[in-house]
Amino acid sequence: MMESTGMEIDRTEEELYPIAILIDELKHEDLSFRLNAITNLPTIALALGEERTRSELIPFLDESIDDDDEILLSLAEKLGEFVNYIGGPSYAHILLRPLENLAATEEQVVRDKAKSINKITDVMSEESVEQYLIPCIARLSQGEWFTSRSSAAGLYANAYKKSSSETQQQLLAGYERLCEDETPMARRAAATHLVKLIPNAPEYLETFSIKCFKKLAHDDQDSVRLLAVEPFIAIGQILVEKKAWKNLSGKKELFGEIIKLCQDKSWRVKYMAADKFIKATSDIASFQKQLILVAERLLSDTEAEVRGAACTQIVGLLELVSKQEDSDIKQFLIPIKGLADDSIPHVRSALAKHITGLCSIFGRESTMGELLPIFISLLKDQDPEVRLNLISSLGKVTEGIETISHSLLPAIIELAEDKQWRVRLAIIEYVPLLAQQLGVDFFNDKLVTLCMSWLGDPVYSVREAATANLKKLIDVFGIGWAKETIIPKILATSNHPNYLYRMTTVFAFKAIAPSITAQVVQDLILPCLEALTNDPIPNIRFNVAKCMWELVEKPKQSDESSQIQESFKTLLHKLEEDLDQDVRFFASDSLSKIENWQSSKNMMPLENE
Repeated sequence: MMESTGMEIDRTEEELYPIAILIDELKHEDLSFRLNAITNLPTIALALGEERTRSELIPFLDESIDDDDEILLSLAEKLGEFVNYIGGPSYAHILLRPLENLAATEEQVVRDKAKSINKITDVMSEESVEQYLIPCIARLSQGEWFTSRSSAAGLYANAYKKSSSETQQQLLAGYERLCEDETPMARRAAATHLVKLIPNAPEYLETFSIKCFKKLAHDDQDSVRLLAVEPFIAIGQILVEKKAWKNLSGKKELFGEIIKLCQDKSWRVKYMAADKFIKATSDIASFQKQLILVAERLLSDTEAEVRGAACTQIVGLLELVSKQEDSDIKQFLIPIKGLADDSIPHVRSALAKHITGLCSIFGRESTMGELLPIFISLLKDQDPEVRLNLISSLGKVTEGIETISHSLLPAIIELAEDKQWRVRLAIIEYVPLLAQQLGVDFFNDKLVTLCMSWLGDPVYSVREAATANLKKLIDVFGIGWAKETIIPKILATSNHPNYLYRMTTVFAFKAIAPSITAQVVQDLILPCLEALTNDPIPNIRFNVAKCMWELVEKPKQSDESSQIQESFKTLLHKLEEDLDQDVRFFASDSLSKIENWQSSKNMMPLENE
């Protein structure tokens, strides 16, 4: 036997080097070393090449799946993206074995990440799916521990799409067994993933999908029954698409199942049914009267969580009611009015968030007569979140907004001074909509003073929103209104003894810059900024420097623009000699931006060229 040359030995060692590094790091006591080894798997795979990655690295990793959960989580994630490192889709099945082992681990986050098997399934050929993936799913489905069976449930939908009709029948039978598994954890997984499988097997709706749904809906564990609502929605969507509701042999029985879930002894099941009520039932036209009665019971349920979830559905519920010729929409308001006085704040909060959507259904007169008292009651609620939710949703009102705004104005003005700053913030965001509806005269008379008072709010977020609000108001009422009403009031705050007011003056100029003209800057704002360059507070001076650049770039350009630029440059040169280094920095920065901006403008070709 010939002796190996030194070069051959070196080459062999070089080939083994990446694996040796990986082995050393995976055996290291320090978790960070082992995690680093997993992170560098793509680099090691590139060094080894596709063939050695398949024959050495993947088997080694499969044997090493006995480590900290963080390591396994990272490994499961990396293997899901490893197809290109082993030679492409034709070799994708090689990754199934280590991922199958990871899918059976005890830690759920690792099992969830190991469902990256589905990514691999998407690139596998139908022959490979039949030969390698189906046996993998079978092993997981028949595993001794519930962990593997739970993971198996998430693999059926993707495998089903790439299987032969005979194998599809086997998969459906296997999934049905998971819905009857002895452990609740596996049944929960089956209920969760049934939603993905139902659309893939529309031809087996009655023999598989509805059958599995009924089993889950009758489960003795409420944690399983509550998950049956989503599969019901998926079944309903297929029935609607196929226009098969009328021809469904067991439609009364199927309808009865969702009614049972809405009346379940467990509040958690009723909560899920209430939360998905409209999505689950809106297409069951022949049973709408019964559904309305069920909905009324959900709105009056003894459990606050159920009532709160039902509140999120009230718009859809009223649309259902409005389709019934012999129904009185106002009758349905009885439980809703009761919810406005509910003893639990989060129920009233959910109602406040959604009730404004009813205006389009009620129309102007009924909104004023029936809904407005509820709005006012919620606006005066003791809980700030209730008030906040109603204010935030007033933008949804489409019918009679002007009249409603007039009626709600006293309550809105009261809330503008609410002790909760988030409520004041919500009012500010609603003001531009209010301004559009009420008109300039009413706004000037009732609200302009209020808007200016927010500029001195003790909370920065409120002051910031107040300055942004000024720009929106100028966009609504125009620059002429701003020159006469808003800008003089902003200028007045520049002489306030409290430096926060003077700072807000500068912020207000920056906020309104895109909505004003260079003429306004020249005539009104420039003299104010010139005075503020001598302010004793350095923070104000450097914000003035920053503001000058904004007032050059953003306002609408006119003949006065070049004159303003030169005036600002003169002031910035002065601020470059300020005693404070921050003032000098921002002055130089703004000066540089203005000069660069001027250069770019001069280099632009004329339009007639």
